[in-house]
Amino acid sequence: MGCGPRRRQQEYRPVPAPQNAAAREVYEKERAHVLTPWSAWGASDPMVVTAAEGCHLTDGDGNRLLDFTSQLVNTNIGHQHPVVVKAIQDQAAELCTINPAHANAARAEAARLVAEVAPAGMNRVFFTNAGTEAVEHAVRMARRHTGRHKTLSAFRSYHGATTTSMNLTGDARRWANDHGNTGAVHFHAPYLYRSQFYAENEKQECDRALEHLDSLIALEGPDHFAALIIESVPGTVGIMVPPADYLRGVREICDKYGIVMICDEVMSGFGRTGAWLALDNFRSGDDDWAPDLITFAKGSNSGYVPLGGMILHDRIAASFENTPYTGGLTYAGHPLACASVVATINLMRDEKIVENARTIGEDVIGPRLRELAEKHPSIGEVRGLGVFWAVEMVADRETREPLAPYGGTSEAMARTFAAAKSDGVLLFMNYNRFHIVPPCIITAEEANAGLDVVDRALDVADSYVGS
Repeated sequence: MGCGPRRRQQEYRPVPAPQNAAAREVYEKERAHVLTPWSAWGASDPMVVTAAEGCHLTDGDGNRLLDFTSQLVNTNIGHQHPVVVKAIQDQAAELCTINPAHANAARAEAARLVAEVAPAGMNRVFFTNAGTEAVEHAVRMARRHTGRHKTLSAFRSYHGATTTSMNLTGDARRWANDHGNTGAVHFHAPYLYRSQFYAENEKQECDRALEHLDSLIALEGPDHFAALIIESVPGTVGIMVPPADYLRGVREICDKYGIVMICDEVMSGFGRTGAWLALDNFRSGDDDWAPDLITFAKGSNSGYVPLGGMILHDRIAASFENTPYTGGLTYAGHPLACASVVATINLMRDEKIVENARTIGEDVIGPRLRELAEKHPSIGEVRGLGVFWAVEMVADRETREPLAPYGGTSEAMARTFAAAKSDGVLLFMNYNRFHIVPPCIITAEEANAGLDVVDRALDVADSYVGS
């Protein structure tokens, strides 16, 4: 199966540079002077965006695209929401910036609101400028709290691009930056579709993954680990929703060995999974288990102004009641960013945006993707929660051969992406997966229209499946 000749359609070519003169000038300046993250500047081919509103973008030539990426899975309230834009404008008129050591109304209220959506006993917030810095400081705080150094994180994970967070990251982007001197130890988290544990069902996958983790800690030296960091629902690496009892089991292992448990909610938090925090999907109430630290960023203000942070459990915060925490940032809790957090959280409550994300996932995206999986042989599996879904693409369903290699891409994936884009939908593509991650405000009509485009684009991927 899958070894026969594969049909080819017209050769894939990148979308050309914009024809509009003003947009073309932007494109040329970007190519001449900007080094884009995760890219070689010689091959840079950026899409010019001239406007954005709600769930749509407008490119340099005036084409309107449904944004099924939420950019980097962060515009949870959509683009240019007038309530949050006005809050930023009002804050700029009142107080643009201030020393983090000085109290200001925006930061105080943002911290209160963030702590309010966290589990009981998590009452204090440390602000950063981004998610990667939140992870960096969470690990530093765990090391200070425990007096230990080593860390645990999953192979299939992404935690950021600073030195510590990049070494915690499990995916291929770590390889060129990993010198083996940061104390990072990696483990296999549950991923039933490509199980490392020869599991036949979710319970086996959960039990065996926890046994593997416990054994690894024992062999690596339990007394040396400061922290274990895990994405509550892994994001960029594949949106693998963990078994119901897995995070609870991780909490028990951390308690067993005195390891600080950090839940990374940078991508999955603030409505993305149809809950305020992704970990809420695996808890039964405020009196249930809770991590020691939670990192957040993206969805807390939809990326309108750079901001990240971590929420501390009282047992961690107690370590720094009389002993200073040795870390800080000039722009920590920046007033403009905090004002956007306050406006975003209140808006999400007022407009029931978290509830909408859950409903769209349960009633539209989940059912439609399962229908597409029945129809298209290039789909190996679909999985997700809320507006946080992955479509795993394969060249052969029986062997589960990926449609692109780990750490790379392929013509089949690139041409499928291009087909969707030319039909009006911008898709999030990573290795052999497309992620369906629209803003949490998306309507059923918009979601269905976008999935109709995905349906048509998948015909391209199907042409690469062996016959």
